[in-house]
Amino acid sequence: MPLLAPERRAEISWALYDWANSAFATTVMAGFFPVFFKQYWAGDLATTESSFQLGLANSLASLVVLCLAPLVGAVADRGGLKRRLLLLFTVLGAAMTGGLTLVAQGNWGMALLYYGLAQLGFSSGMVCYDALLLDVAPARRWDAVSALGYAMGYLGGGVLFAFNVLTVLHPEWFGFADAQDAVRFAFLTVAFWWALFAIPLFLFVKEKTPARPGAGATLREAVTQLADTFRHIRAVRPAFLFLLAYWLYIDGVDTVVRMAVDYGLSLGFPASGLMTALLLTQFVGFPAALAFGRIGERWGPKTGIGIAILVYLLTIAWASQMQTQAEFYALAAVIGLVQGGIQSLSRSLFARLVPPGRAGEFFGFYNMLGKFAAVIGPALMGWVGVLSGSPRIAILSVGVLFLLGAFVLRFVDEGAVPEAREAEQPTAP
Repeated sequence: MPLLAPERRAEISWALYDWANSAFATTVMAGFFPVFFKQYWAGDLATTESSFQLGLANSLASLVVLCLAPLVGAVADRGGLKRRLLLLFTVLGAAMTGGLTLVAQGNWGMALLYYGLAQLGFSSGMVCYDALLLDVAPARRWDAVSALGYAMGYLGGGVLFAFNVLTVLHPEWFGFADAQDAVRFAFLTVAFWWALFAIPLFLFVKEKTPARPGAGATLREAVTQLADTFRHIRAVRPAFLFLLAYWLYIDGVDTVVRMAVDYGLSLGFPASGLMTALLLTQFVGFPAALAFGRIGERWGPKTGIGIAILVYLLTIAWASQMQTQAEFYALAAVIGLVQGGIQSLSRSLFARLVPPGRAGEFFGFYNMLGKFAAVIGPALMGWVGVLSGSPRIAILSVGVLFLLGAFVLRFVDEGAVPEAREAEQPTAP
């Protein structure tokens, strides 16, 4: 990117990381791993047993990230290590994803181990990646740059997912013996894609805080700092209230993402159609995330988040009554319109509330709450479904999370921490 100004080159390089790692979220997490795990690695297990093992692995991985995220953020801040830690987690995530290609049929334990470690690399890396937003752009551009990252993620993840879906549906076109070989190849493409498109960030994005010598001392300082961080977040009232609101509504967002395919299957829709709907969400999400960046710049990120929450509530009500697969496609498109927007504007709104010098630490808690939602949200829907005996009532329960999140968000004053807006300008790479 030699023709770009240094600050724009840093912004685009940062956003390309979302293009890179979103391939894991779409092709592996949301797409092929759950199906391949049940049919290939755990084919000898009863359906309920394989579902239990997969759910347990997801919860354990999320809980590990939940515990590690604040510590990772604190270490990144105190040592100026956001880029270095991001490199470590990128290598871990990409290597473990590629390793799935080597796991033999029936070895479901090893598949879950590789998958869990890849999730750890993906989610922990996001702590450092999100915190780098404050290093690559001035405050006035946080909405636009955050939205660019999510838009690139939707596009990049969607492009590779579309290619991989094509190889699985028509393996003979690409020289594969069957769909199983095509899925194993898909895991390898994700690893390569993730590693390749992460390179620009490590070349062109610089941190404002220089790295400190003595990793051991930095770790000890970070551990000591965690207790202070809890108190500090409580003291920064707008940040505390936002994190509470974010935990509630992002719980709803994550539940929709993780349970949509399962909900469609429970209504009798074919898996191939549900994969197509997932692709539709990805490509609609690309321009929509950019549009929400404009909404954030013009009317403020809090307003944009409120609009997205309203759309989610209407969509959930519609989903509880839908009867046809065509309606599922329509709902996927509507979700694509707001999913990237609510995520990108949440990140940029929180960036406004972070005191200078605490980006990684505060974003560690931000990401921690996001992963905690991934543990609780699907369980809520499953619990309501068991009690009611109806998946339609179960999907309605998710609306409570959006309503509570919107209520708390009303009390967040996005202009109450002016010193966060005046954080140091990013250093030119």
